[in-house]
Amino acid sequence: MSSRRNLSAWMVVFKHAFSGLGYVMRSQQNARIHALATILVIAAGLWLRIERWEWVVLLLTVAMVWLAECFNTALEQVVDLASPDLHPIARRAKDAAAAAVLIAAIISLIIGLLIFIPPLAAKFAA
Repeated sequence: MSSRRNLSAWMVVFKHAFSGLGYVMRSQQNARIHALATILVIAAGLWLRIERWEWVVLLLTVAMVWLAECFNTALEQVVDLASPDLHPIARRAKDAAAAAVLIAAIISLIIGLLIFIPPLAAKFAA
């Protein structure tokens, strides 16, 4: 009986997590761009047969962007709840969270270029 309740509790946790991810995907245009970028990065990695350590770096980088986007969305929602009227402090909080996503995306792009340029150059030089 106890293991059944534990499984049920886990299912509820995952249901809420996937619900949150669904909200981010539906409400944030940038999340859809991140989804496309994630698919392209995975496809490129498979096509170029990158090394295991490069997969680790890429997956951590992709996760960093997704985490930043999810936290940004959560913070925006909390700020809107706490401060429904426009307020300069609320705006600064939202801008700072958006900056985190921008930083994560820029660093991810740089890491992607560092990983993908050498094998792409080798593939097209051959």
